[in-house]
Amino acid sequence: MILHGYWRSTTSYRVRIALNLKQCAYEQCTHDLRTGAQRDARYLALNPQGLVPALDIGDGTILTQSPAILEWLDATYPAPPLLPADPTEAAIVRSIAATIGCDIHPVNNLRILDALRADFAATPEQVSAWIARWMTAGFDAIEPQIARHGDGYAFGATPTLADCYLVPQVYAAERFAVDLSRYPCLATAAANAATLPAFAAAHPDMQPDRDPL
Repeated sequence: MILHGYWRSTTSYRVRIALNLKQCAYEQCTHDLRTGAQRDARYLALNPQGLVPALDIGDGTILTQSPAILEWLDATYPAPPLLPADPTEAAIVRSIAATIGCDIHPVNNLRILDALRADFAATPEQVSAWIARWMTAGFDAIEPQIARHGDGYAFGATPTLADCYLVPQVYAAERFAVDLSRYPCLATAAANAATLPAFAAAHPDMQPDRDPL
């Protein structure tokens, strides 16, 4: 498999975690989002949306959108599972993941931030305030869920789909200096997961295309 992504992309980070948890062998093909490489014609032929990640699964099929890729990985490589067997518990895990994947990340995506800067002349301070606004709104919802359902991780005592989303989002929060002191359960779950080999190997700083900034 070939993962088309970018070292600092949190959506690519999610997929790297899941691939590592499933012990899947994969290569990486980087597309530098800062230079617009994801809009290169060759990449658009694979992923017409021009976003990362995309996963070439080796039979001519290209999977796009990290939620779909993660669900495919869990269905294709069932061990270890990313979702609990109980449907209600699985729905709770999906809801934590969706709060990040549907409500936090999209409005803080690079193309949104670039539009704020270019179309609305947002200052760096205003962009940072925008990022913090939506991260804290999402974390405010996730913290009580982890407090109720977590047992070392975002849900239960083993990493799940929720942790695949949470750890990259906490990385982004730290990068943009979002105050996490209000979220002790969330921060603890992310820190615990981040120490696992599959998560540590997926960290942006460990990627071959990392650019020391």
